[in-house]
Amino acid sequence: MYRGRLERDPARPVYVISVAARIVAVHPRTLRIYEDEGLIEPARTPTNIRLYSDNDIRRILWIRHLTQERGVNLAGIRILFELEERLGVRILEALYDEGTNDGRGEAPPPEQGAGQPGF
Repeated sequence: MYRGRLERDPARPVYVISVAARIVAVHPRTLRIYEDEGLIEPARTPTNIRLYSDNDIRRILWIRHLTQERGVNLAGIRILFELEERLGVRILEALYDEGTNDGRGEAPPPEQGAGQPGF
């Protein structure tokens, strides 16, 4: 018998689009737009159903934070994600820290995904 809590793999795709959209409080069409823009890449089942992982959810929350709180458009977010990946620098953390140090008292950012810089 296993007494400890099962560890969840944050990279394991488990949420269908309707559940993922509800978790991050957006319309499912918004998630499709993010995918079309190259900002997220959900896994697909053999029948082509999108499945989102916890890492995908964190990335979507970053996208929402950047668009709604920082005024960054989707093209800008794509460039930030590409720069982070190329440089290995956590640009989004610095941008978030800059925004919270101006006294606005925003909520903390989504947790960082393992092996995924800056979100």
